[in-house]
Amino acid sequence: MGSALLGNRLRLVVKVLGSLAAEEAGRFARDRRRSRRGADGEDDAGEGDDGARRARAVRHALENLGPFYVKLGQILSTRPDMVPASMIAELQNLHDQVDVQPFAVFEPVLREQLGPDWKRRFDDVDTESPLGAASLAQVYRVTLPGGRPAVVKVQRPGIRDAVRADMALMRKASRIVARAAPRFNEVIDMEAMLGSIFDAMEPELDFTGEARNMDEAREHIRRYPTLAVPRVIHATPKVLVQSLAPGSSVRHLDRGRFSDRERTDIGKDLLRFMYRGYFVDRMFHADPHAGNVFALPGGPATLIDWGMIGRLDRRTSLQLLPLLMALAQNDGHGLAWAWADVGRVTPWSNLPAFAADMAALVPKVATASLEDINFGVSLTTVLEKATKRGIGSAPAISLLGKSFANLEGSVRCLAPDIGLADVFKAEARGIVMALLREYFSLDQAARNTMDFLSFAVSAPEQLRGLLSDAANRQFALQLHEPHTPAGMGGQRPWTPSRGLMALGAAALLFDRRRPHH
Repeated sequence: MGSALLGNRLRLVVKVLGSLAAEEAGRFARDRRRSRRGADGEDDAGEGDDGARRARAVRHALENLGPFYVKLGQILSTRPDMVPASMIAELQNLHDQVDVQPFAVFEPVLREQLGPDWKRRFDDVDTESPLGAASLAQVYRVTLPGGRPAVVKVQRPGIRDAVRADMALMRKASRIVARAAPRFNEVIDMEAMLGSIFDAMEPELDFTGEARNMDEAREHIRRYPTLAVPRVIHATPKVLVQSLAPGSSVRHLDRGRFSDRERTDIGKDLLRFMYRGYFVDRMFHADPHAGNVFALPGGPATLIDWGMIGRLDRRTSLQLLPLLMALAQNDGHGLAWAWADVGRVTPWSNLPAFAADMAALVPKVATASLEDINFGVSLTTVLEKATKRGIGSAPAISLLGKSFANLEGSVRCLAPDIGLADVFKAEARGIVMALLREYFSLDQAARNTMDFLSFAVSAPEQLRGLLSDAANRQFALQLHEPHTPAGMGGQRPWTPSRGLMALGAAALLFDRRRPHH
């Protein structure tokens, strides 16, 4: 990536944001003139309209800046702690649909990636009507030798370098924010949050990564009979050939063509698959919106577009699991503890107030179905309250929030009467059993043994140091638990080692309460 490209992207960002600022300054000047004329009533009446116009202007600016800023805007639409409520709804309308470009723009990419005889790979290519046109790629229907239908996804020329230049600019901007607003950065670690988004977007810039994601997801999805992942036929960094997903997206689902049982089974399997991805497989689809779920009566639903995925390390996934468990158990204080445990507590945190916030929110959510409540909004409400109370949230929460909100929308299209907490309760036992098997595996046993040996070797030296300090009257015992704050009342929640046992007991309890057929 050259400095010239970085400079060009910077100039574009300055130009677009400058136009936005100029428009806002002009609106402010007009409001001042109205106010001097005594048109107070007009100002009040137009305040809501101004907010809507401002939100639309921001959305258009992000769309004009390209795919990276669109993705960033989509993430921000789940962060009411970072953008005002008037902006949330508009940012949720962000899309990366762009004008369809002629096939001639993409043919050089096919020639570069597949060779000069690339046409021999297909019996037919529908170059007139692309199946999709996004800011990163365009998708065409093709027919493989032998008559099998498939699709070819072709990356837009130059888009990879442009996105990486945008990422470099945002990294620099996040460091400036950290220096200029350390208190804000303590609660919202911009650089860490952006890092999780960059990692998730990387396969969208290299289709071989997306192909690997699909192969991995296909192995995980086998346990769910109503779901499928497209098969990879060929992949290069800029071209991906895959099997065609049958049916149409659930966004345009004709419910009359599906039985109630069929829609419910697909919706529940989709939730089960994603729950297991969050906590067991630790690899999840970060963009499972309704346009990425295709369904056909009588056949499995297909989850497409594996370019943006999230990955969690073992510790983070274990810390996140109590969040949903507390929600399923209608435990607001437990949810507050778990959120603080996975995030971080700042010197100005107000944990009792956050616990009270959660105690008021959780009962409204725990027993509701998708017809009654928007769980995605509820999750962002938790995030907003945590930030307001000075509790920093884990960087992974942004991507998880986006994934969960999109998942909820897809399930609502299929079967809005499904209760997300109920499905989680039913799935909890299998998740915990999988974690227990992992915990007592040979690999984990070897790690525990090494930890014990390391402690055994270092303990005598540490003990001598403590005795020396005590002899010099400098002995001080400090217990520092940054993720387990005090002062919230009630019992301290479990740590990951004890939590696994607690979750196991809870899961078995839920399993006993379920009717067995």
